[in-house]
Amino acid sequence: MTSTLIAKTIVLANQKGGVGKTTTAMNLAAALAFKGKKVLLVDSDPQGNASSGVGASRANGGPQLYDCFVGNETAESCLRPTGIKNLTVLPSSIDLVGVEVELISMPDREKKLRKILRPLRDRFHFILIDCPPSLGLLTINGLTAADSVLIPMQCEYFALEGLAQLIETTRKVKRTLNPGLYIEGLLLTMYDLRNRLTYQVAAEIKSHFGEQVFDTVIPRNVRLSESPSHGQTILEYDRNCPGARAYEKLGSELLRRSKQQ
Repeated sequence: MTSTLIAKTIVLANQKGGVGKTTTAMNLAAALAFKGKKVLLVDSDPQGNASSGVGASRANGGPQLYDCFVGNETAESCLRPTGIKNLTVLPSSIDLVGVEVELISMPDREKKLRKILRPLRDRFHFILIDCPPSLGLLTINGLTAADSVLIPMQCEYFALEGLAQLIETTRKVKRTLNPGLYIEGLLLTMYDLRNRLTYQVAAEIKSHFGEQVFDTVIPRNVRLSESPSHGQTILEYDRNCPGARAYEKLGSELLRRSKQQ
């Protein structure tokens, strides 16, 4: 029964851009939905790429996450279905840029997203929050609203830059705003089997973080790059390509990990 659901809320965060964060948010959400889980994808990035990537184009208008932050709408009124059964999106647009400024004067500004999403938690198995590539107030709100944080990391040496800052921010949020917050895992993305550097970086990350690194890796895959331009997740666009198989595997691994929490 829907009333027995209590969503596990996962924020995808990395202040470094171009690491596959939004790609992971939308395709992991799709993979979980394909496995029969009720999933809400929250697009908390003003770029709105997660919204358009699952077919909720910003050109369609209608209320969005910005309206929830400023108190004009409830989250319920902003939800939109997608082309995938069980997958719902709370969309965003460039309007969300203004929220960081408006939040500054709000009481409990770091807890706003948590309050927005609270009425929806008994409707979904998972809530995935896609954040902007920064450690500003939108990302802090995501960390405060979540049970755990999933960190996508590109298989390059620069990937380790800024990771310490993100982990320290996560620890500060845990100490002051969200005592139950933990790191769900680090996900290696853009994995190139032909590149020795990929193996070296992956080995270094695993030596530092051990079991916190997901076994699943996301390969470099042209089809993954193409699918958002069609307003589709990779599981709709080409379910047999390596990228789709990787995200289906990631969904299975996340479900296994979640049962152990």
